Amino acid sequence: MANQHRSAYGRTSRWLHWSMAALILVILALGLTVEELAKGPERTALMGWHQSLGVLVLTLAALRLLWRLANPPPPPLGGTLSRRLAPLMHWSLYALMIAQPLSGWLLVQAEGHQLTLFGSLELPVLVAESETLEEILEGVHGTVWMLLALAVLGHVAAALKHHLIDRDATLIRMLRG
Repeated sequence: MANQHRSAYGRTSRWLHWSMAALILVILALGLTVEELAKGPERTALMGWHQSLGVLVLTLAALRLLWRLANPPPPPLGGTLSRRLAPLMHWSLYALMIAQPLSGWLLVQAEGHQLTLFGSLELPVLVAESETLEEILEGVHGTVWMLLALAVLGHVAAALKHHLIDRDATLIRMLRG
């Protein structure tokens, strides 16, 4: 069943969750690798993959958000604090998963480059080349990635706490439904 039911996440939600988790890890690895490479064809190729996968995450985040609005998740488990923090964490993750690739898209264009998806589809130009905007967006992209990394670590820690300490079904609902 693709739709959520009251006590678990449906297949579509689980697929979006784990696909995006894997993509974000790959993008992180590519981004860190690119930072270590000198300018050249290898760096350009890896940056193309980093950017294309970032646009894919942006697209999936938008789809995931729409899916969540149409298919509300099961209520959070745990105590009062956990039940209050879970929605805040989830909405923060959505905001960061949209802000990070969007800031990257704008950064590429502020640098004066065309953003091309997987080397074939040119994406719309949203901003003109601008040194000032480039500097701002470099800071935004770096800050948002740090916030996203912290949010993901917090999310994973909370899931493990629910599983190992609280011994509730929070993690199982996202693994098996």
